[in-house]
Amino acid sequence: MTDEPKTTSAMSSGIDGKVAPESPRRTLIPLPGLGAIALYMMLLAGINILGVAGGHTPPLFLIFSAFFIAAALGLLLLLRWAWALALAAVVMLSGVFGWRFAEGHALPYLVQGLLNLVFFLYLVRTEVRAKLH
Repeated sequence: MTDEPKTTSAMSSGIDGKVAPESPRRTLIPLPGLGAIALYMMLLAGINILGVAGGHTPPLFLIFSAFFIAAALGLLLLLRWAWALALAAVVMLSGVFGWRFAEGHALPYLVQGLLNLVFFLYLVRTEVRAKLH
């Protein structure tokens, strides 16, 4: 056991002794859940776009698709406003799917509501909030 300070492998020291900043790719790797949530937001945006194109949902739902896409891209860039947007989206979607399950007792609504609840619990972790800027 030595009392030497530990160095991190994510930061490298340059020739002049300055510490190089971490690349965005290296900071996202410890948070794979953000990538999964971003993929889920893109999937929801695609489903909304197809629903509008097929005439199943009103064109006003395209606004939600734009917000889902913005939240997904912002999460990949570790932006705090995208975190807030994604957090609001998963909370509201969890409530909507819970309400739909209570009305119709269809199992897919319960599964989607619980999935959104898991995403909410992941997003509120202090480790996730600490990495955002």
